[in-house]
Order: sequence, then structure tokens, then C-alpha cells
Amino acid sequence: MPRRKQIYEGKAKILYQGPEPGTIVQYFKDDATAFNNKKKGTITGKGVLNNRISEYLMQQLEEIGIATHFIRRLNMREQLVREVEIVPIEVVVRNIAAGSISEKFSIPEGTRLPRSIVEYYYKSDELDDPPISEEHITGFGWASIHEIDEILNTSLRINDFLMGLFLGIGIRLVDFKLEYGRLYHDNGEIQLVLADELSPDNCRLWDVNTNEKMDKDRFRRDLGNIEEAYQEVARRLGILPESGPGDIQGPDTLQ
Repeated sequence: MPRRKQIYEGKAKILYQGPEPGTIVQYFKDDATAFNNKKKGTITGKGVLNNRISEYLMQQLEEIGIATHFIRRLNMREQLVREVEIVPIEVVVRNIAAGSISEKFSIPEGTRLPRSIVEYYYKSDELDDPPISEEHITGFGWASIHEIDEILNTSLRINDFLMGLFLGIGIRLVDFKLEYGRLYHDNGEIQLVLADELSPDNCRLWDVNTNEKMDKDRFRRDLGNIEEAYQEVARRLGILPESGPGDIQGPDTLQ
């Protein structure tokens, strides 16, 4: 495997220099973290499954006109993506009360919200990703008013589509996190595109009939059967690798 220069290593992925200018290789790890990296562990095969699940969901979104950074999957753990400037905002779309919104507002987990609620958080592990408003975003120059409008409208479109997609396979989309990036074109155009990943790592997914959790909450709450939950999501989507979530090594890096 060709040697590549490592650009960045995050909690769940490693980014390597891509084979062509303007591209990045995104490698999915089995490492699992929760509570802003305060809890750490490993979910065997998670990287393989998240690579396939994110590939599938990004492609589905592209088909309905949502621009993403995804180009193609390279192998079991890697995908080629466009190099973008990440907007330092995490967008959370909530359909059902769970996690922090239940705790902050004393809403029983599982309560259907009156409408889909969009929240913004400043992307900073050091600050524990604090909640922010549009005033913070525009005031500190993290995104323009136009970009915030586009992010909001796109996030709601993604939510509508994914809710229907998951409902069709017996899964309820409780909430999920999105990240966006600026794609700079040669002609000077700046395009806002969906970045990062879409997987059980950043989506809360519950079985429609049993409300059984099928996402990283199984790791957060020590519920067990974590690998099986991720596999079940992939199985229902029809993309579980034939050989199962095996392991391959990442590329060598140049320091």
C-alpha cells in the first residue's frame, strides 16, 4: 500500500493526504469515545461498518441533490473525500427527546418533540462543544447569515429524507449530528457541502417496535451488544459486508 502523509487524527477517523490535489483519504477507526472523549474504548469492526453505512447514506443524499464531500469508497476502511474547510459548527437535529435535551429540560426520553429542533454547538473538544446561537455564529465569523440559512434548510431536508429512509427499514431516527465544509472551486465559487460522516456514531437510531438502541448509546451506557447493533443497522440497509466486519491495516504514514 502506498505511503501517505497523515494530516490529522480525530477520535474516530484519521485523515491522509489524497492521491490527487484537493482530495483526502478518510480512514475509519474502531476507537470509540463518548462524553467529549472522557470515555474511551474499542468497538470491533466499527470502522468497517461506519465506512459502508456513511458511503451508502452520502450516496443516497447525493441522489436527491444534497452536495457532500464524498467521492468514493476505496476499501473496507477508507473512502476518498473532497478537501474542504470545515465550518466549526456541529448541527444537531432532534426529532425525539433523548440525551442532553432530556436532561436539560426534564423531558422523558422517548417523548416526540412538537417539531424537529435544530441546535448548534461550537466544534471544540477543549470547550466540550458548547451550545451556541446564530448570534454567536455570525458575530464570531464562523459562518455568514447566508450560510446559516443554507445549513438550516439543508439539515431539515436531510432529516426529512433520512427519517423516511430509516422508517422504511424499521428504524426510528431520534436525532443526529451534521458537519459542513466549504468546498473551494477553481472558478472562485465557494460551495457549502455536507462533510464528516453519517453512521450510528453520530445518529441515534431506535428499533421502531422495541425502541432498542442501535447506535453509540450502547457504548455510552454500557448496554452491551454494541457490535451487533451496528451490524444490524448495516444489515437492514442491505450493505453488511459479505465477509463481516473484518479488519485491515491503515496506510503507512509519513511524519
